[in-house]
Amino acid sequence: MKSQEETLEEWCRSLMQAFQLEDVEIDINEILSLAGVAAHSVVRPAAPLTTFIAGFAAGRAAGSGRSTETASMDAALGLARTLAKDYTNPGIDAG
Repeated sequence: MKSQEETLEEWCRSLMQAFQLEDVEIDINEILSLAGVAAHSVVRPAAPLTTFIAGFAAGRAAGSGRSTETASMDAALGLARTLAKDYTNPGIDAG
């Protein structure tokens, strides 16, 4: 039986191949960490939304030629992490 980590790595490779992104490096743990921060600092459904928007922003930045793929991803993940950590919404229970 495969571990969760092995399954995630396999799934990531499958997705990357399907989208013809085999040459792009993905730090699965960094993405999952960002999702965790968003889920706990904002609300649980913010996790996939945050990671999607960060990835989309990184792709646009890299595609425009403003920076490398790695720099774009690092910047997008860093900004999203900071925003999620700093987010406060007293009217919503994040649990």
